[in-house]
Amino acid sequence: MLEQLAAAPASLGVELDAAAAVLARAGVPEPKREAERLWAALSGIGTGEVWLQRESTAAAETTARFRGAVRRRAAGVPFAYAAGTAAFRTLELAIDHRALIPRPETEGLVELVLTWCRTRQEPPDDTGGIAADIGTGSGCIALALAVEGAFQRVIATDVSATAAGLARENVARVSPPVAVEVRVGDLLAPIGDLRCRVIVANPPYLTHDEWTALDPAVRHFEPALALASGADGLSATRRLLSGARGVLEPGGLLALEIDERRAPAVRKIALAAGWGVSVHQDLFGRPRYILAV
Repeated sequence: MLEQLAAAPASLGVELDAAAAVLARAGVPEPKREAERLWAALSGIGTGEVWLQRESTAAAETTARFRGAVRRRAAGVPFAYAAGTAAFRTLELAIDHRALIPRPETEGLVELVLTWCRTRQEPPDDTGGIAADIGTGSGCIALALAVEGAFQRVIATDVSATAAGLARENVARVSPPVAVEVRVGDLLAPIGDLRCRVIVANPPYLTHDEWTALDPAVRHFEPALALASGADGLSATRRLLSGARGVLEPGGLLALEIDERRAPAVRKIALAAGWGVSVHQDLFGRPRYILAV
């Protein structure tokens, strides 16, 4: 149906109705709302404004991108990948299959880190120090810290060169007020001899069996490297707790997002490694974060 509109400009309402029909045939829930959300994401306006503009002629460039996004969504591609953008705290980031789609839970991890930094007693000449985002993916954590925090600089690492490429694109897109450097390498290795005030990570924390049981929209499209981590789901977390002390300033913070089912195990590992540990809940009351000092 979308191809039938290509011969002549159509009103936004006609485009939306045609898109909703395509999405409905593909079994996408709430197809009309989904079509409006896609147009809003691609045009940079609110969904309420989309409704108000239904009688206007749809812009050709946005229409072409919209039709492509509708086809991708109808093929089962997750909404964020279909639209090519994802919101994270105050940011609007580019997103595609190179990196995990940012989740609201990870926004809570950033908030904990910012709160920890604000409540510390620092000398008047303090420069803010270095923050590191390990396994940066799209760069969402690193960029949120750079925009909302008071750090001197931010380093983002990822073992995936393609994910690092996406993060660099988002650094250029956001143009943060402090330098954000994206480095390629395994976990903490790219930090080198630097000492960080804060190390933050949303590491992979699923077992292989848990990964295979995920919704196909996640398993088929989002990178397994960012989701699964060894037989017990704790390989990356264990390595971070083991190695972070060597790249943190004295009294520095390691902040990790964790699987709620493994909170007791992560706490036990951290305590055994000599960390001072606190477990924090997400907005749904699930133990989702570990702060280790």
